[in-house]
Amino acid sequence: MSNQAKAAAAGDDEVEVVDSSDSEIQGHREISDAELRSITEALIFVADEPISAKTIAGVIKVDRDLVDGAITALVTKYDEGNGGLQLREIAGGWQIATRAEFHEQVRAYLKSKPSAKLSLASLETLAVIAYKQPVTVPEILEIRGVQSPSAIKTLLDKRLIVAKGRKETVGRPMMYGTSKEFLIQFGLKDLTELPSIEDFQDLAGGEA
Repeated sequence: MSNQAKAAAAGDDEVEVVDSSDSEIQGHREISDAELRSITEALIFVADEPISAKTIAGVIKVDRDLVDGAITALVTKYDEGNGGLQLREIAGGWQIATRAEFHEQVRAYLKSKPSAKLSLASLETLAVIAYKQPVTVPEILEIRGVQSPSAIKTLLDKRLIVAKGRKETVGRPMMYGTSKEFLIQFGLKDLTELPSIEDFQDLAGGEA
């Protein structure tokens, strides 16, 4: 007799038998808190860019709330450990990063390595866009006092800025703003954590 038939036959007693297969979250699994924290930490570590709790939940096949709890526990673990690393929310995801108090030493090491850096023109243009966005090329010209077409192209090629539509004014010039890649590059949760001018200067030194 099916579960539905059993429920109907027992109607006078108001007993309902629910098919267990319908009550399960398809594809989800049972996992201990310790294992969940370990897997979550491993995924955050290997991710090329900040990874969201939603993505982690999808990979592990558990509820998002469980991953949120695991991340909170990991944040506490890193903070209480007083080590050189911390778990930070950056650009809508999570990433393992160095602690702010060690940035001078980390910066000194990174400066000793050859890397593709921004020219002064690109750096200044990026700073204007970051703090004034959305902003048009004529507005950047007014602030910097020089043309910025090559700098704009460089920043677009490096995916540090994106087009933000056209301004409703004469000529309808294109407006630009910073991208998710910009947040990742600077290790920012969002634009409320914009870096200081000194942090921008660390990108200077290369060719546009």
